[in-house]
Amino acid sequence: MAAALLLAQPRYDVVLKHGHVLDPANQVDGVRDVAIAGGKIARVAAGIPAAEARQVIDVKGLYVTPGLVDLHAHVFGYEGAIFPDDTALPACTTTVVDAGGAGWRSFDEMRKRIIEPSRTRVLAFLNIVGHGMIGPKFEDDVNDMDPRKTADTIAANRGHIAGIKLAHFGGVGWIALDRAIAAGKLSGAPVMVDDKIFTNTGRTSREKLLDRMRPGDIHTHMYNDRQLELLDRHSGKVQPYMIEARRRGVLFDLGHGAGSFLWPVATKAMAQGFAPDTISTDLHASSILGAQSDMPNCISKMMNLGMTLPEAIARSTTAPAKAIARFPQLGTLSVGQTADIAVLQMRSGVFAYKDAWQKKMLGTKRLECALTVREGQVVFDRDGRGFPEWTTAGEYEVIR
Repeated sequence: MAAALLLAQPRYDVVLKHGHVLDPANQVDGVRDVAIAGGKIARVAAGIPAAEARQVIDVKGLYVTPGLVDLHAHVFGYEGAIFPDDTALPACTTTVVDAGGAGWRSFDEMRKRIIEPSRTRVLAFLNIVGHGMIGPKFEDDVNDMDPRKTADTIAANRGHIAGIKLAHFGGVGWIALDRAIAAGKLSGAPVMVDDKIFTNTGRTSREKLLDRMRPGDIHTHMYNDRQLELLDRHSGKVQPYMIEARRRGVLFDLGHGAGSFLWPVATKAMAQGFAPDTISTDLHASSILGAQSDMPNCISKMMNLGMTLPEAIARSTTAPAKAIARFPQLGTLSVGQTADIAVLQMRSGVFAYKDAWQKKMLGTKRLECALTVREGQVVFDRDGRGFPEWTTAGEYEVIR
C-alpha cells in the first residue's frame, strides 16, 4: 500500500510544457519540456508526461531560457539605486550584480538591507572605495581605496561578492585603477572598470585596456562616447587597441544606463562585428524611466542591430555567469542546478527604442518577459499561465 502511494505521487513540482528551450551552455535549441523538483532543474526533454507534475504550465510559442543574469545593476548605495525585486523579476532577471554601490565599509549593510531580503539573487562588485558609490567627495578619495581591506571583505563574503568595481574617479593618474587591480590580484577576482577617461586626467583608454587591465577584467559602458574611443572619430572604425584588448582577454560589457548606450557608436560597432561579450543594463532610477533599459529591452536592441536571439541569450546567461565564476551554477538549465528560469515572448511589429541621449530608432522585434521562475517558484506571471481559471461554479466564499 505504501509503495503504491509513493508511485502515485507526482515526480515534479512544476513542468513547463511545449516551450522553445534555448540553453546555450547545453546546446539546446528546440521545443522541450522543463521539469522542476525541489527548487532544482529535474529534467529537460520532449514529452514529459503531465501526470508526473503537481502543476503544468503551458508555454507553447514562448522561449524558455536560463534566468537572465544582469552583470551591471544598481540596487544599493548609489543615489539612483532601486530594489531588485521591483524591476528584475518582472524582467525575467533572476540574478543581478550590483556595480559598486557598497565598499568594504558598507557591505554588511548592503547584505542585511538588500541581499538577504531580496527574492532576486543579488551579488556585488565591491567598490574599491571603502564608502562605496556615494558621490565625488568619497569616490575621489584615494586614501579610502584599500586593496587589503577590500580583498579581506571579499574573502569573508565569497558567496555574495563577484568582483571589484572602479567607478567615477575624477582625479589624475592611475592610482585608483592600480589599487582596484591590486585588490583583484589579492582576492583572485575580476575588476569591472567604469573610468572617467577625460583629456585632463592623464589617462587614455588604450593604456587602460592594454597596459593596466588583466584578462578577465571587464570594461563596461562599451557603447558610450565619453572619450573612451571605441570608434576612431575620423574613420568610424573600431580602434585597433580595442580589438587587441579583446584578443588578450579583456571583456566588453554593454552597461546601457542613462548615458552609455548611443546609436552612433552601437550601430557602427555592430556593423563591424564588435558585439558585447555580456549584455547588462546599468539599471537605476533614471535609466529605467528614460531608456527603459531592463534586460529584455537591451536584448531587443542588440537583436535589432543584428544579433541573433541565441547569441543574445548566451550573452545574458552563460557569458556573465562565466565572467563572475558562477558557471555552471548560474546561466544554464542543467539538471541539478537551481531552477532559475526565464520565459520570454518574441513579438513582431514596429517598436521604438531609445538610446541614452533619448534618440529613437525603430525596430521590428521586441522580446518581453512572460514568466519568471526563481528557485523553482513562479515569482512573476504576466498572463496568469499558472493560475487556475475562474468560473461561476467556483464563487469565492463570503468571509464574515
